[in-house]
Amino acid sequence: MPAQNLVLGDPQVRADLKNFVSRARSADDGAIRLQAVGNTLAAYVCVLRPRVLGEGMPTILGMRAMPLAEPAELDTTVALAAVADRLARMAETDTQLPVPPMTVSESWAGIAAPRSGWQREADVPVALLEQTAHRGILEVAARLPGQPGAAVVSSVRGPVWNETIPGLGAPLPTGAAFAALTLGFLPQSAGAATAALFSNGRWLRLSTERGHILVRPPSLLF
Repeated sequence: MPAQNLVLGDPQVRADLKNFVSRARSADDGAIRLQAVGNTLAAYVCVLRPRVLGEGMPTILGMRAMPLAEPAELDTTVALAAVADRLARMAETDTQLPVPPMTVSESWAGIAAPRSGWQREADVPVALLEQTAHRGILEVAARLPGQPGAAVVSSVRGPVWNETIPGLGAPLPTGAAFAALTLGFLPQSAGAATAALFSNGRWLRLSTERGHILVRPPSLLF
């Protein structure tokens, strides 16, 4: 049986999780995978993914690891809206997060990223990631017609966010920069800060102190 509550490390962890959930909902108000092992909670969300079979868009996930005050064993995928509702009901000093009982099925949550075997490929300037993300956002906005449907949005976003950032030694799509910016993983004062780029087979991982962006090609889903 899944745990009824997760006891977060402290009120700041609750605030961080609330911010993470809010940012994730602005990109894709779908689901969140909560994976607790011992005193660590890993929270996964999906920022970009293929919407139809055969679409070239990779699946791009965001992950944050957070401390728990009490050990737990849990692996469940639930609606982001349900977690947001429970966080909103918690007092500022409250650390007990009720786990939503209703699970959801998401293809991206069914395959876990490797836990070991990552090879460091490059240190990516945060300024480059910010510029890439903002440029892509403007390009998507310029291409979209007024009141577009979901299919049109997907067809426009795909080519923009599937482009490869040049000069990194690994095929990191521009969508990874968008995900890192959207989820708040990039330092506010970039300066000379860098994010670490890792590879593991066909997987890529972009990491900062604030979180990790995981990228997998669409062929892994089908």
